[in-house]
Amino acid sequence: MGAAFLVLILRLSRAAMEKSAAAGQETYVVRTETYENAIQIAGTVAAAKSQTLKSLNDGTVVGVYKNEGDVVKKGDLIVQLDDTEQQYNLANLDYEISVARQNQTSGKLKLMQTQRISLLRKIEDRKIVATFDGVIAALDVDPGDYLEAKDEIGTLVNTDYLTADVEVAETDVAKLKVGQKVDFTFPAYDDTVEGYLVSYPAIGEVTSRGATVVNATVRIDNVPDGILPNFSFTGKIQITEPEQKLVVERYAIGREKGMAFAEIIGRDGKTTKVEVTVEPYGLNYVNILSGLTGGEMLKAQSSAGESGRMRISKKGEKAQKKNNNQQQGGMMGAGGPPPF
Repeated sequence: MGAAFLVLILRLSRAAMEKSAAAGQETYVVRTETYENAIQIAGTVAAAKSQTLKSLNDGTVVGVYKNEGDVVKKGDLIVQLDDTEQQYNLANLDYEISVARQNQTSGKLKLMQTQRISLLRKIEDRKIVATFDGVIAALDVDPGDYLEAKDEIGTLVNTDYLTADVEVAETDVAKLKVGQKVDFTFPAYDDTVEGYLVSYPAIGEVTSRGATVVNATVRIDNVPDGILPNFSFTGKIQITEPEQKLVVERYAIGREKGMAFAEIIGRDGKTTKVEVTVEPYGLNYVNILSGLTGGEMLKAQSSAGESGRMRISKKGEKAQKKNNNQQQGGMMGAGGPPPF
């Protein structure tokens, strides 16, 4: 019985609202919107550190001690080039140094010791080692390969955190503050990733498009699995936290004796007048600060079509009407209707 009564009430309410609409009464619904004060950004993330693995000298690879995907520590040997010649030269020099010491030729001994340091460096240059703790992201080399100086064979990265440089328009630079929250969205990841603004320079740059921008640096400390260096993203720098706004078209708000009001259309089609407090929200909307809670249907207090029209005097109306009639007569020409 109760359910049937509720259905009846709903039908009557809908009928009342449809009756209002049929009568040509314009209505507006109060709704909740999320307002975001944010700067839109886009770019690609980079590893905290990156090392291009490359040979410093010509030579044959005699050992590959790590594989792609391996975790390495700073100083770990990754690839070894043949250093037979360098080792021979070092051993030969060490023999000459021992002879020089026995002969007490101190001047020559000092030169030999300097030469020894140079040979040790040449031996080190036959190795490709990790310069920081990280992961071997790429490695393409095998024992027996011959490398020339500067040949690139792979990449070592540290992904403890990721960074990106993003363009911020000059008009938004004044809003920036180090530490501001940054939301990242990756095509390769379902959830939003949180980061923050690290820094931005005190000087702008002019792009090839002719726009003046500042290249700000953003960072992600807690990197989710599946997010890798060079992945693309879109995002936003949050200037302030998102706010919930109660908004409605400004035509739903009337003014009487300096006070703003709205008329709520009830389920029975009757209206209730309530005092409201509002502030502008864009061009055609207001943010309701008090008096309404959201979801109310409001009666229009002014027409959107007439809102911007200028009021003119009766004399002006007559002149405008006469002018319109003359224009219509001119457009009709000889084939138009006869004058009244």
